Amino acid sequence: MFRALFLLFIIVPIIEIALLIQVSEVIGGFATIALIIITAIIGAKLVKQQGVSAMRDAQLQMAQGQMPAEQMFTGICVIIAGVLLLTPGIVTDVFGFLLLTPAVRKRMSSAFASQAQVHMTQSGGFSAHYHSSHTHQHSAQQHSVHTEHSKSNTTIEGEFERKE
Repeated sequence: MFRALFLLFIIVPIIEIALLIQVSEVIGGFATIALIIITAIIGAKLVKQQGVSAMRDAQLQMAQGQMPAEQMFTGICVIIAGVLLLTPGIVTDVFGFLLLTPAVRKRMSSAFASQAQVHMTQSGGFSAHYHSSHTHQHSAQQHSVHTEHSKSNTTIEGEFERKE
């Protein structure tokens, strides 16, 4: 993970600088700077608008007793888009504006949701340990659950103590 982030922080600025130099040769230096400032201003306005909208929708869903998962994902995308749009560069602006596009966010959301479901179904069984401070024993039923599920590849073990 560290290596990927390190490369990202090295490669992206190099690409941005090279692209800004090429654009400035075509449209001029002042026009390139103006382009960067204009995209930052437009991006900031869009981020504010969509961020407030996502927050309002999340509060409405929470008031109805629902989990605002989609609005939370939208909020995360809007925050990342804001950072990308305020970072000087063309590539970061493109990715920032893409994250502000509802269709792109919806596709990303469904892709992440399908990945999460796959990981949850692949995690398989679990093993449960019951430890009571009064008896310090496992019941026969709990022991059979432990031995049956401990054969699976993925095991989640835990202990808890009942305080009465």
